[in-house]
Amino acid sequence: MQLSDFDLSAKLSTKEYEKLLKKQQIALLGISRKVYERKIPVILMMEGWDAAGKGGVIKRITAFLDPRGYTAYGIGAPTEIEKNHHYLWRFWNKLPEGGKAAIFDRSWYGRVLVERVEKLAKEVEWKRAYKEINKFEKTLAANGTIVIKVFLSISKAEQLRRFRKRQQNKLTRWKLTPDDWRNRSKWGEYEKAINEMLEKTNTKHTPWHVIASDDKKFMRIAVAKTIITTIEKALKKR
Repeated sequence: MQLSDFDLSAKLSTKEYEKLLKKQQIALLGISRKVYERKIPVILMMEGWDAAGKGGVIKRITAFLDPRGYTAYGIGAPTEIEKNHHYLWRFWNKLPEGGKAAIFDRSWYGRVLVERVEKLAKEVEWKRAYKEINKFEKTLAANGTIVIKVFLSISKAEQLRRFRKRQQNKLTRWKLTPDDWRNRSKWGEYEKAINEMLEKTNTKHTPWHVIASDDKKFMRIAVAKTIITTIEKALKKR
C-alpha cells in the first residue's frame, strides 16, 4: 500500500454532499447507539497531511452524536511528564471505556512520522515502533476494541492552495504556522515515512483506510461510510 496507489480526483457536488451528509450523520447516530448498548469501545484515528481536513471531518461526523459518548483528542507534542514515559503511555491513558469512542486527531503514529522526520526519535526507536504499534493494536482488537485508522491524502498542489487560502483569511490565519511551511518543505521525507507506515502497519486486525481528500465533500462522506461499514462488520462478527 502506497500513497501513489490512490486516485485523489474523486469529487461530490454540493447538492449530493448535503443529501448524503445528513444521511450518514443519522446512520452514525444509530451505530453509536448499538456500540453503547453492547458496551464496545471504539477508537478512531485520523492521520493525514497538514490541511487535509482532519478537524473538519471530526466536526461533521460527531455533529449528531451524544457528546457524552465520545472524547476527541488533538494530539500535539508530548509534555515533559509524558516524555519520561514510553511514547504509548499518554495514549493508554486515553483509551475509551466500553460503549464509548476516543477520536484522535493525530495519534501514536507520530512516532514513525513527525518524530522520525524531525529526528525527535532515534532511528532505532522509530524503527522499533512498527512492531510495538502492531502489538499494541492487536491487543486492543483482541480485547474487543474496534480500531479504525484513517489517513487523509491530498496532493501537494491542493495543500498549497489551502495554505494560501488560510493565510489570506483573518479567521483562519491562526491555523497556519511556520511548522506547516517547514513540514511542506520536507514533503518527500514525509511521503517516504507515510508509505513505510502504511506498508508496515496495515494489518488484518487494524487495516488502514486511505481516503482521497482533495475534495473535502467527498472525503467527509467517505470517512463517515468507512466508520459505519467498519463498525457494522465488527458487530456482525460478534
